[in-house]
Amino acid sequence: MTSRPHVRPITDADLPGVAKALVEVHATDGYPVEGVADPEAWVSSPAVLTAWVAVEDERVVGHIAIMRPLGEDAVALWRERSGETAERMGVLARLFVVREARKHATGETLMRTAMAYAEERSLRLVLDVMTKDTAAIRLYERLGWTNIGEATHHYGDGQETPAICYVWPAAGTADVMGAAARVR
Repeated sequence: MTSRPHVRPITDADLPGVAKALVEVHATDGYPVEGVADPEAWVSSPAVLTAWVAVEDERVVGHIAIMRPLGEDAVALWRERSGETAERMGVLARLFVVREARKHATGETLMRTAMAYAEERSLRLVLDVMTKDTAAIRLYERLGWTNIGEATHHYGDGQETPAICYVWPAAGTADVMGAAARVR
């Protein structure tokens, strides 16, 4: 890889490259724990509001999506703490970057792109991350995401793993911190 990745909205033509990158990340990192059997369908789910890819030397090296809330633990935790409606929320999901593209802060660039999109639309973002994914946790916290609680991520045939839920304060840090403090 010789150039820095650039981030752009995903197109249907990107799906084979996204699928290949997802399978590669799963092989190196064990993420994602679902979606690998049919990666093109997983990244193009009807729940996707919008998504982006990172491309380097004409190869897809990363992906991120904002999804419609579908009862995720992070959505429920934030609604309970803040009283905010799900209509003004999005779930940040399906962030993955192939190993050799990480040296260029590709994950951070994808995150900042999604956060800017949400901010422009006054959309509150939430996410959950498996506790084993410590690099992702460090990235979210460095970018100002607030831990709002713990959950259990369920996947596969009855499998589960501990997860942490986060909210991004598109409407401002003060109201997020206040809502989180009221419950804790």
